Order: sequence, then structure tokens, then C-alpha cells
Amino acid sequence: MDEGHVLVDAVEETCVLVGIITSTVTDEQAHEYLDELEFLAETAGATSVKRFTQKLPMANPRTFVGTGKLEEIKEYVKENGVELVIFDDELSPSQLRNIERELECKILDRNILILDIFASRARTSHAKTQVELAQMQYMLPRLKRLWTHLERQKGGIGLRGPGESQIETDRRIIQTRIALLKEKLKEIDKQMSVQRGNRGQLVRVALVGYTNVGKSTMMNMLSKSEVFAENKLFATLDTTVRKVVIENLPFLLTDTVGFIRKLPHQLVESFKSTLDEVREADLLIHVVDISHPNFEDQLNIVNETLAELDNKDKPMILVFNKIDAYKHNPGIDSDGNLEEESANMTLEELKRTWMNRLPATKCVFISATDKDNVEELKETMYSEIKRIFAVRYPHNNFLY
Repeated sequence: MDEGHVLVDAVEETCVLVGIITSTVTDEQAHEYLDELEFLAETAGATSVKRFTQKLPMANPRTFVGTGKLEEIKEYVKENGVELVIFDDELSPSQLRNIERELECKILDRNILILDIFASRARTSHAKTQVELAQMQYMLPRLKRLWTHLERQKGGIGLRGPGESQIETDRRIIQTRIALLKEKLKEIDKQMSVQRGNRGQLVRVALVGYTNVGKSTMMNMLSKSEVFAENKLFATLDTTVRKVVIENLPFLLTDTVGFIRKLPHQLVESFKSTLDEVREADLLIHVVDISHPNFEDQLNIVNETLAELDNKDKPMILVFNKIDAYKHNPGIDSDGNLEEESANMTLEELKRTWMNRLPATKCVFISATDKDNVEELKETMYSEIKRIFAVRYPHNNFLY
């Protein structure tokens, strides 16, 4: 079994996306979620050719969507030679088996798609161990579906026993591997904890935000380093720490893994040590992609995740990035007509919007790519970091 890439092949595949509209999910939200799922599929190397949605009070416990909709998907998949069907929710082991039996093609849910992207993005031993642990934990209840060699184990004279016990043997193998990975992660976490402790009295600043909002681009801009940045989801998995100096004040800047809606809980568990960088930071810089049509939802998801990590009361600078690509929603003019969509609002106009009144220590509007208004960001960071130094450390320990 290839531990790095368990399910999704490197070659580009065609896929269809499936989502449901429930009492808690509107039509518009369902289509937004499928937009994100399409971006995830594209990041993993698949091309989306069709979307299917269905209105249901709740997901069908047997096949996720209704039998009629599943038949419609089956016909489309067969007629068009589609290799992959991706569902925008976590599927139970029984749902996966039932759907696979009906559609007779490869089935993925949102969680395993994200796990595969993480596996392809992991570079260091730490990230690879975290991802493999998450994959193993996901696979454990799904062994009957994934391990097809079991189908060749049949009973009969001379063959009874292995067929009956093989699934338990495989389960023990994975459970042993999970235990080993957890021990390995404990050792790595200890090393990283020591590294964090050795960083001395420098103030720690962490870049946080939704995936693909420009955190790594900001990291490169502020630290003049070459952290990998790309217009794809989860381009950065490994935590990167750089020493940065603004004017005469040094501090440590950390680039962290991006958050996303419905992040698999296996990954949250595995990446606890990475999230420790956020927990132990003195100052958070919450980066928001203002050009994204659903940036408000993304902002709320990150705030909810930070609240779960007990980071509600930390000083935070809210940075609205990509102002060069921002187009604000049109409103209604005095005559009752719909105004035209406006692009490239000035900084003064942006500062008069509701965004500048959100609960945060400071709010800054920038373009990291074009380096627009970067000086204001640096001045804001400088004043906040200096204030933290002044409160925390005695005067003779100042590092500036």
C-alpha cells in the first residue's frame, strides 16, 4: 500500500460533484460549497465536468442522495466515462459501500479529498507523519471497502480461517501503525516544543486565515524569504518560522496551515502541534482575501476555529489582502436602480466600510502582491509588537 497517496492518483481525472440542499443550507450556499469542492478537486488534479444537487430534509442514511438522483448520476457517469464522483460531505462506511456498488466507479468524500491534498503537499517528516496518521484513522472503519484483496479470500476446504480472520489482521496492522505514528508525533512535538522554548524572549507573531488568502505571499514580503506560495488550496502545510526586523525591532513570524470549512477532525487532531504555534503566539495577524466572493464566511470560520483554540482574547491585526482584485457588491441607488459593480475602491473608501469596524485590535487593507499600503501594515505591526515588549519584559531586556 502506498502510504503517501492512498486514494487519488497523480494523473488528471474527470469527476462530478454531488451536494445536497437542506433546511440549514440554502441553494446559494450549496453552490458556493460546490465551488470550493471544485477548487479542492482541481488542487488534487481532477477536472469537474458536472454538478448534481438535491433538496432533502437530511442526507439519505443509505446513499446520501435519493435513489432517483443516484440513478441520474449513474447514467451520466456511464454515458460520459467519468472516473470519479466526489461528495461534499463526509460519507459513512456503509454509504461509501452502497454508493460504490450502485455507481461502479471511484467514490470520494470531501474529507478524503482534503487528506489526499495534504498527503501530496507534505514535505517534512513532521507533516508526512501528521497526514499519514490522519489517513490511517480515516481508513480504519473503511477497511472492507478499501482493501480489495479481502474479496479474493474465500472460505472452503483448506481455505477456512484466513478469509475470516484477514480483516481483523489488517485492522491490527493499521492500529499498530496508528500507535507508532502517535509515538513518533509525540517525539517530534517534544522537539518542536524545545525549539519554541529556545526562541528566547522574541515576540511571536502568527499569520492565520482561510486557505489560499495570501499568508505565504505576506510571509515572503515581510521576511524577504522564499516560502512556497501558489494559487492553490493548502499550498503551505509545514509551519515556517522566520526572524523579521521592522525598523529596529526583531520578532518571530510564523506562517501556519490554512483553515477551511469542514476540516476533517482527523486532521485537526494530527495537526495539534502545528496549531500550537497559533496558541503560543503573542500577536495574531488574521489575513482575509477581500477579493473572494464569500470572504465574510471565511472570516467567520477562522474566528470560530480560533475560539476553539482559546485565542479569543489575543491581540489581533485584521489584514484585508488582495485589495487590487476587490469588487464590492453593488447596492441600490437613490432612484431604486441597481448600481454597477465597482472595482478598485480607494483606501479611504475601504476604511469607511463596515470592515474597518470589525472587532480587532487594528484593521489594515493591503495588496501583498502589488505591495500596496504595506508600510501601514508594518507600522501597525511595529506599534503592536513594541507594546507587547513594553508590557511583558523589563526595560533592560528590550531587544531594540
